[in-house]
Amino acid sequence: MAASHRTADMALPQAEINWDRLDKTKFYLVGAGLFSGISGALYPISVIKTRLQVVRADSVHKTAGSIVRHIVSTEGIRGLYRGFGIVITGAIPSRMVFMTSLETTKAATLKIAERMELPEATAAAVANGAAGLLSSMASQTVFVPLDVVSQRLMVQGTVGTTHYNGSMDAVRQIIKADGIRGLYRGFGMSVLTYSPSSAVWWAAYGSSQRLIWRGLGYGSRDDVEPPSQAKMVLVQASGGIAAGAVSSIATTPMDTIKTRLQVLKSETEGTPTISQTVKQLIKENGWRGFYKGLVPRFVSMSLWGTSMITSYEFLKRMSVKQEE
Repeated sequence: MAASHRTADMALPQAEINWDRLDKTKFYLVGAGLFSGISGALYPISVIKTRLQVVRADSVHKTAGSIVRHIVSTEGIRGLYRGFGIVITGAIPSRMVFMTSLETTKAATLKIAERMELPEATAAAVANGAAGLLSSMASQTVFVPLDVVSQRLMVQGTVGTTHYNGSMDAVRQIIKADGIRGLYRGFGMSVLTYSPSSAVWWAAYGSSQRLIWRGLGYGSRDDVEPPSQAKMVLVQASGGIAAGAVSSIATTPMDTIKTRLQVLKSETEGTPTISQTVKQLIKENGWRGFYKGLVPRFVSMSLWGTSMITSYEFLKRMSVKQEE
């Protein structure tokens, strides 16, 4: 049975390009530029989402449209890119850690899943989910300080936040107030937020795009013509949208708590705890407050996921070693 799974998998248009088949230099260099461009295009959505998550009940600007208009009218378009400099600087090492962990873990887990004779879609979900979980955990050590600084810059000017004169000033003030540990504020919640989110996203993507290919007749019949590039991109994009929907709904409450924990002060002006953050959120908005920013987060995750996965699959195809 395991052999039939492998044969069917190789018949699918989206067969896995394993880690050992990739030219690592090209993979890292092209990938750094590719994902930096995507990050730049989608960054304003993250700013809006973050503002929505920390807005108080008595705030004048409580909707996405109102926040955009306020930012643009007071700061111009550049206001939608607050904190982008430090994010893009740290994105390269963070992405390198993530992609390396993702591919090596996925390759190892797929072999284990094959030996367990799991159904193809299940094996893909398990392998991709495990890879997404572990790669996210590994990259958090680089990502969290960038996240703390960029989010502080995103929300400055709102009630309960501090004013900074750029990224380096934010770093200096955070270290002065809380030491190096201040840059890792919310680290536990970040791991609890991004790691499950990454696991759910990659698991949903890995299984959904294989199910879509099956639905189109690939992998089950030998007389199906190879798909066009347009069809491949469409299937990958559909898998990315499905993955974004599932993961955003599942993890938005944790993301809201994490964001408020990282950027707001407690009522006693000390470092808030998770419990204090949860109580304050319920006090201000009730239980629906946990889903603040759900729509822009869903849009962000869907757009990012669709753009990222189609670019990522393209990157892997570009980076396949030339046969000698």
